[in-house]
Amino acid sequence: MADQQQSDTAPKWWSRPAAPQAAPEAPEAGSGPGAESVPGPDADPAAGDAPQSPEAAPATRYDPWGEQPLQVADQGKATGGGPVVRIRHALALGLGIALLAGGIGGWLGVLAERQSSTRLELPQAAVENKGRAPESVAGIAATALPGVVTLHVRGSTGSGTGTGFVLDGQGHILTNNHVVSDAKDITVTFSTGESVTAGLVGRDSGYDLAVVKVDGVRGLHPLSLGNSENVKVGDPVVAIGAPFDLSNTVTAGIISATGRPITAGGDKGDGSDISYVDALQTDAPINPGNSGGPLLDAKARVIGINSAIRGADAGGDGAERAKQSGSIGLGFAIPVNQGKRVAEELIRTGRATHPVIGVTLDMEYTGDGARVGIKGEGGKPAVTPDGPGARAGIKGGDVITKVDGVRVHGGDELVIKIRAHRPGDPLTLTVLRDGRELTLELVLGSANGS
Repeated sequence: MADQQQSDTAPKWWSRPAAPQAAPEAPEAGSGPGAESVPGPDADPAAGDAPQSPEAAPATRYDPWGEQPLQVADQGKATGGGPVVRIRHALALGLGIALLAGGIGGWLGVLAERQSSTRLELPQAAVENKGRAPESVAGIAATALPGVVTLHVRGSTGSGTGTGFVLDGQGHILTNNHVVSDAKDITVTFSTGESVTAGLVGRDSGYDLAVVKVDGVRGLHPLSLGNSENVKVGDPVVAIGAPFDLSNTVTAGIISATGRPITAGGDKGDGSDISYVDALQTDAPINPGNSGGPLLDAKARVIGINSAIRGADAGGDGAERAKQSGSIGLGFAIPVNQGKRVAEELIRTGRATHPVIGVTLDMEYTGDGARVGIKGEGGKPAVTPDGPGARAGIKGGDVITKVDGVRVHGGDELVIKIRAHRPGDPLTLTVLRDGRELTLELVLGSANGS
């Protein structure tokens, strides 16, 4: 009997089939209506009749809801596997080995690259003795730098920077007058970076020199003073200063000339701030801020005090030209012999003395030499009565052409040559009077500076 299906109220794919039933007993051969004969062993299957086993059990139906639904499982063979399985295993094993080898190779490559980059060493000189010969620029700088200071000055009209150097263990420091002339507050910074407040001891505008002092500072390094009379053109020199506030700047050059007459200042208009210097000329670079710093010889001894530079015309025409503010290789230093004398007087009395010849010069004279005036200020005589010049025989209208055999070309040069000496020093003057040349012996007098 065929399986009975449920009604069409539910989809056939969701219908649960009925439980399998036992097949009805087969009727005896030839019995019953419509009985069919059982074909023999030689029956042709193509005829549509399937051969029946006498004891054949009814076919088992698939029941997905049963405890053990029928399933087909490929259990494989008891031993080994087919060719396809072996190929798959070999491919998997080869792929695993390839991946492992690639990973190890990549890791080794990265490691080798890192090791090669970290171990890369370029050729380099070994560490050598850092000492330098004392006469070398580095040796001179090493000796002098501890004694050089930077000055930061604040005044009523602004602030500025200059340089100075230590004179003694008491804290006296020499610098330029124009660095501290308007000072209200002075701060001194040493090469170690330590800063302290300084006080003004004395200053002189005629020599452009000043002395300040610091108190309570230990371990000061005074610089050795040389002798400017020993300086020769071509001698190597080193300049130390703070150009544009760049402290401890070292430059080097040579002495380009000696006895160079220069004047500086004159900003006040009355001549009270003009300095007259019989200067050492150097090509060592000196810039604003170097003022007051030392000019050193090959033995690290001070031979000059850096004071002025010559600027170059920088564009424009006539009165429109402006002066270049940087160094062009024309620097000027006050000879240390002059600086030493003035510093000693400033420390001792607060003022410096000036050597004088006791005459009033005609600064408007345009001829060669320095002419003595006919009358002095306020109608006074141009030659001071009983002064050094009067005692030597100088008269009004005389033209002084030489000092100790060195020619002078104007009044400024004569003042500079006289200022290069001390009061009491003897001088030999060559004088032109009424077309005749005379030689006069003179002993310098003394006057208080400003």
